[in-house]
Amino acid sequence: MIFKIAKYPEPVLQQPGEPVTDFDAGLRQFVADMFETMYAAQGIGLAAPQVGISKRITVIDLSLGKDPRQKLVLINPEVIFSDGRLYEEEGCLSFPEIREKVVRSAKVKIRAQDEQGKWFEMDGEELLSRCMQHEIDHLDGMLFIFRISALKRDLALRQIRKMQREGKW
Repeated sequence: MIFKIAKYPEPVLQQPGEPVTDFDAGLRQFVADMFETMYAAQGIGLAAPQVGISKRITVIDLSLGKDPRQKLVLINPEVIFSDGRLYEEEGCLSFPEIREKVVRSAKVKIRAQDEQGKWFEMDGEELLSRCMQHEIDHLDGMLFIFRISALKRDLALRQIRKMQREGKW
């Protein structure tokens, strides 16, 4: 099932997600639907709040569905170590048409649970690190436009308001 992706300024996007406590068949189906939604939107990451569900669940696949070994499910994730700096352009499925450079850590170590509830740790560098941080931000109610300069944020928000007036948002 393909979900509708929430666009800014929908309130669910700025609320911290609730921890996941039930690791059942419903959760696994929800995760499968999140991957389907992400692939349909041609994204590399998707967080549950982006589909209107305020839970700490995110999926990531840098291969865009081409390599099943790159599929990541992060439930109740947290960054436990970060190092270095990257200043790269990011986009977001909840902000179509908006791309801006964001400062992120170059390397991270995260701790998360899988679909069965088993805890694991994982390292990410470069694009994977950036994607992990971006998606975990979603789970904390933090949006990437609030990590850019006030001037660029104001320009992006003006662009969104214009698209809303024109019925394109």
